[in-house]
Amino acid sequence: MAHNRMHAKLAKLKKDCPESYWGKRILAQLEYANRVSLAEDHKFDVLIEEAADYLGRRLKADGAIGQSAVSEAEQMLAGIAAEAKSYELICAAHAHIDMNFLWGWDETVSATLNTFRTMLDLLKEYPDFIFSQSQAAAYQIVEKYDPEMLEEIQASVREGRWEVTASTWVEADKNMPNGESMVRQFLYAKQYLAGLFNLDPGSLQIDFEPDTFGHGANVPETLYHAGVKYYYYCRGHNNEGHHLYRWVAPSGRSVIAYKEPHWYDSRIEPEMVLTVPAFCKQTGMKSMMKVYGVGDHGGGPTRRDIERVLDMQTWPIFPSIRFGKYADYFALTDQVADQLPVVSNELNFIFTGCYSSEARLKKANRVSENLLNEAEAFSSAASLWASAPYYGKDLEDAWRKTLFNQFHDILPGTGIPETRDHALGMSQEIAAMANTKRSAALRKLASRIDTSAYAVDNENIKDSISEGAGAGVGVMHLSRTGESDRGRGKTRIFHLFNSASAERKEIIELILWDWNGDLRNIVFQDDEGQQVDYQFVDRGFEEHWGHFFLRVLLPVTVPAMGYATYVMTEKDGDMGVLAADDYYLTGQNLPPEETYSFVLENEHVRAVLDTQRLTLVSLVDKTDGTELLDQGGSGALFRLIEEDSHQGGGNAWLVGRYRKVESLIEGVHVERIDLGPDRLRQSIMFSMSFRSSKLKVTVSLDRGSRRLDFAAECDWHEYGKNHAFTPQLQFILPLSYECERYKYDTAFGTIERAAMELDVPANSWATGLPRQEMGADKKAVTLVTDSKYGFRGTGHSLAVTLLRGSYSPDPYPDTGIQRFTMGVCIGDPCDNQALIEQAYNYNHPMIPISVAAGPGEWPARQSFFRLDEGTAAVSAIKMPEDGVLPKRWIVRVYETAGRETQVALSLFRSIRAAYFVDTLERSTNEGVVDILDSQLRFSLPANQVASLCIEFH
Repeated sequence: MAHNRMHAKLAKLKKDCPESYWGKRILAQLEYANRVSLAEDHKFDVLIEEAADYLGRRLKADGAIGQSAVSEAEQMLAGIAAEAKSYELICAAHAHIDMNFLWGWDETVSATLNTFRTMLDLLKEYPDFIFSQSQAAAYQIVEKYDPEMLEEIQASVREGRWEVTASTWVEADKNMPNGESMVRQFLYAKQYLAGLFNLDPGSLQIDFEPDTFGHGANVPETLYHAGVKYYYYCRGHNNEGHHLYRWVAPSGRSVIAYKEPHWYDSRIEPEMVLTVPAFCKQTGMKSMMKVYGVGDHGGGPTRRDIERVLDMQTWPIFPSIRFGKYADYFALTDQVADQLPVVSNELNFIFTGCYSSEARLKKANRVSENLLNEAEAFSSAASLWASAPYYGKDLEDAWRKTLFNQFHDILPGTGIPETRDHALGMSQEIAAMANTKRSAALRKLASRIDTSAYAVDNENIKDSISEGAGAGVGVMHLSRTGESDRGRGKTRIFHLFNSASAERKEIIELILWDWNGDLRNIVFQDDEGQQVDYQFVDRGFEEHWGHFFLRVLLPVTVPAMGYATYVMTEKDGDMGVLAADDYYLTGQNLPPEETYSFVLENEHVRAVLDTQRLTLVSLVDKTDGTELLDQGGSGALFRLIEEDSHQGGGNAWLVGRYRKVESLIEGVHVERIDLGPDRLRQSIMFSMSFRSSKLKVTVSLDRGSRRLDFAAECDWHEYGKNHAFTPQLQFILPLSYECERYKYDTAFGTIERAAMELDVPANSWATGLPRQEMGADKKAVTLVTDSKYGFRGTGHSLAVTLLRGSYSPDPYPDTGIQRFTMGVCIGDPCDNQALIEQAYNYNHPMIPISVAAGPGEWPARQSFFRLDEGTAAVSAIKMPEDGVLPKRWIVRVYETAGRETQVALSLFRSIRAAYFVDTLERSTNEGVVDILDSQLRFSLPANQVASLCIEFH
């Protein structure tokens, strides 16, 4: 009751008191004193009430509260002054600079430089002022565009007046980038900043993420390996409502997390102190941090902010206020680290529209990550086995661009057209660099393979035109290598390269360029001379800039992280010349027969499509005859959804309530059918128009596969409007079994979530988990994608958001042709390693290289690296950043099953030494690596990431 009475008196004073400095000053002190008393069991209520009554009388008598009244009231409150000052508020300055948010790159550069100039001027004027700044990319802007300013910043860093809070390249999204991207944020930022400012990388201990839209569960594990101890953020949920706590990853590794109690983009105001006593009581500390400074367009602390801090330092009934650094505050949290509450879940979900807005940016990110993974792996192999140069700095530059594009307003798709255009331009540079280095490595490896046995001495190649054929074709959309050498003559040699750590058996597509033999006499053989089945994809040669190509499907087996060789030649026999456009008469591609059932079936899967609507109505696991799709509805299909548009715009951030759902089942046109048990790949192509858009889909099933593939091309012209709706294209799979939970892949692992009526993030796939009582051997359906991140598991169904016509900030985000693929897979939902491997293979197709016959010392089939044992997945194979010794690899793995495992790796070359390293590739004492010639073994605890440096003889 006394507290309520006090609150009412203070409220009346505030209401009746005219605006003035002295009035604000004493009212702020009274309110703060009241909070201190509340934290101390109302110890000072009497003093505060007496002072409030006195001020009420003075206000009534004088009509205002002036300096004399304030001085008297402060004297009356002297008994609480010591307790008030026992609390400390550290004011940490920051300028939040969004990279290309509602402006383009040129404005980002201008905002950065102008902000830093202002801060340097204020540092000169106010000797006690301290400034902190995050994001390595911001410092790179200064280095590139204003090197003289960089010298001033470097001097301020040396003086301890400018704190470098960056430990990441940018303040990145923490849900969609894969684990390796998260590692590279720290690796390249710390490496760069340590050199730029002569800092110990170990001193960069804060991951500063004030505006990031949610935070994945394995962030603490990644921070641990990067030597980062503290995590600052503002947006994100922890169900317990803590502001200071220990955030624990599934591995058990943890960081101290500080969730901003106010707002990161704020000013210095007297009201900021009111939460200090309660915060300190909750945390067991006597200090709290106030983050201040103007953003998101930079600016930083203002003169008024600094002057207010200096003034409030003199107020007697206020906390001790000082300028300080983030590191100052976090160092104090170490003293209560063992007493902090524990949070062990992901900090999601914030802004679920960000997982699907701006589809091109999502695809660019996936392609960038995939290409860099392969470029580094094959370049490492070529450097070690073929003495090829390793272009580490070039790959680092491509990584930096990739990391920049993962900024929390770029990858999430919450920018303007200029934001998107700049990111897509950079993604082309990334692809060019990664593809170039990958191609160079593959050519170097291929040059060592002995193919002299396939040379034909009497073969006439003088009329060959295949040199230069298809130069660069397919690179943009298919991530092919774009090789210049396509072989020559009638004997063609193909090396198939596999970047995965396990052997793969798949059907792949080869392109045969400018071949002038008899198509009826084509023969494919593996490296042992065994004949291999094949299937033509098209009905003849296609023309490409004066060259002609033919696509062929071939079942191949390629060893782990290695290659296999396949040869195409012409068998003996003279059957006459076959016109290219008539070759279907050979029986390889006969005109379709009339059919009234659309069934794609192999030894593992039977899939049935509705003949009128082309929806997937049945998916049977033939191993036990289980039907995996719900038989009570329309089947798996594409849907056009109208989302409620949120008032005030900003719907790129938010997926609205589904106000209307339209199944795309009308007017479906079948364009091509290629069915039959003899086919390597069975397929049906169909198209449909809806509103202003058109969708073309090819559904296919390969021999031996447990995955039904959907390849889609959508000409999208659907646009949302404020106060109306936001259009969305979605694919949904209604399942035949009840889902207890849903599993998704995340950075360095998987996560299970309950059913939710909202989009949730995943790196590439989602699985519906059957209820436990259905049996441990129950098969489940996984939906894997090549470029999508927003999934929805609810109502015993899986759905993925494909395109959205959000109108703000970008009014036309996905206009035009959009290409994407999905796979509907049948498998064991408990085998995380298999699920992760399946997704890796889906996103990393094997790479064919066509070469001419020649001598070499290597066999026709070889592996460079293989995961032999352990529930682990490989995240990266690369050369060390220091580039000192050429015969070293960095290999990064992570545990997938949630239990300790023994990992065995074969490297097919004698190993001299192997040891664990951290993110910065420095030796650690994490454990022991056992070496036996070319194999190494080590223990990998549950859910942990491990990086190894391997030295070869």
